[in-house]
Amino acid sequence: MKTWLLNLSLCLFFMGIAHAETVFVSLEKDNALAIVDPIKGVLLKTIIVGQRPRGITISPDYKHLYVATSDDDTIKIIDIKTLKEVGRLPSGEDPETFALSPKGDRLYVSNEDDSMVTVIDIASKKVLKTIKVGVEPEGIAVSPDNKWVVSASETTNMVHWINTQTLEIVENTLVDPRPRALHFSADSKQLWVTSEMAGTLMVLDVATKKIIKNIALTIQGVSRDKILPVGVVVDKKGDYAYVAMGSANRVAVVNAKTFTVEKFLLVGQRVWNLAFSPDQQRLYTTNGTSHDMSIIDLKNHKVTKSVGVGRYPWGVVVKP
Repeated sequence: MKTWLLNLSLCLFFMGIAHAETVFVSLEKDNALAIVDPIKGVLLKTIIVGQRPRGITISPDYKHLYVATSDDDTIKIIDIKTLKEVGRLPSGEDPETFALSPKGDRLYVSNEDDSMVTVIDIASKKVLKTIKVGVEPEGIAVSPDNKWVVSASETTNMVHWINTQTLEIVENTLVDPRPRALHFSADSKQLWVTSEMAGTLMVLDVATKKIIKNIALTIQGVSRDKILPVGVVVDKKGDYAYVAMGSANRVAVVNAKTFTVEKFLLVGQRVWNLAFSPDQQRLYTTNGTSHDMSIIDLKNHKVTKSVGVGRYPWGVVVKP
């Protein structure tokens, strides 16, 4: 009887994951993934995945998660239905961040220690190429039209434009010190880049590869040394960009048409990364040192809930 009840509860749990919006958060210090129901605002489950998980993304068909377990020097493939590991990808040493191609056939990995970008063919689980970039690459993004991969080198202070067909760097753009995260607009015409050291948000024109706007992210009453922008996302309509402000414990709300900062939303401590809900009505943030996730109502630009997830949440993705 006990076995039957256990199997029934597991089936109901996985059915819930299959049919409800679900948030997956990587937990650096717990070596785990947190699984959250954001509608109810509750932690559903935590599973062990490997040593120091950070970067995380989801396949276009929502069947698999890809998780960079940095201290294992690999990217693990997790089946979303069973939450079991079903494969590994040869990421190179200390993978941290990566970007998935729009079709889901390639993964582009930042290898910070080696100043490389590793290109992986997912079907064959083989490395197609390693590309030498600047010192300490971290942020990386693929354009929605699949023409460009852009890698940001924190120490070189550049973004490197890689042609997806030739896998060669065709141009480099000098940006503000310590660029951290990148995000393409939905139409692939703009690239948004955060600078942790300068406390700025830069908007680059993809056609010219030049900065067209540099936005200072100053917060009244917060000292400059705490304003450390990291993650950035832009909504599909191109109305707003949202920036995780690190130790400032806020998310910046930036009008993407006028390039002006409209407000700052107070979230948890040391906010790292952000992800939209599938309908883009909500935004989820990972707050590293308060060990929680914030839920933001984007219609009203208000934080509605905080959910404890585990130690040092870093990456976040959402499944419909």
